[in-house]
Amino acid sequence: MEAAELPFTLSEHVPNSRAALRVTELARDAGLHEALHDRLMHAYWGEGEDIGDHEVLRRHALAAGLEADDVDDVLGSDRYLDRVTASTHEAASIGVTGVPAFLLDGRLLVLGAQPEEVFERAFEQLGRDYGDEPETAAES
Repeated sequence: MEAAELPFTLSEHVPNSRAALRVTELARDAGLHEALHDRLMHAYWGEGEDIGDHEVLRRHALAAGLEADDVDDVLGSDRYLDRVTASTHEAASIGVTGVPAFLLDGRLLVLGAQPEEVFERAFEQLGRDYGDEPETAAES
């Protein structure tokens, strides 16, 4: 985080993110997923906010452009729980055991917050798998 000059605040509280996942599914349907996702990631990792708290979620969801009634409906019900549960099961079936996790080219799973070099090696491996020669610094 420091090398990328990103803010980082380690929270003492690990939130239950199920409600956040359900609200982000509402945002996905509204075309606002990226905006809400970015806000929630910054809220948790950058500010140490509890993204499991409904008031925190509501504040960020409204700021991202979601309608209050829709957000309140999701937070007061099990709306989107089936979608979140199915996604969680799918991730577990391919070996995801935590976040972050990156599935590259639908074939190579990288678990955890890894340094840039890990991703460079992963992309080189994928290139070799396709018979491509990795680019050299002079070619890129």
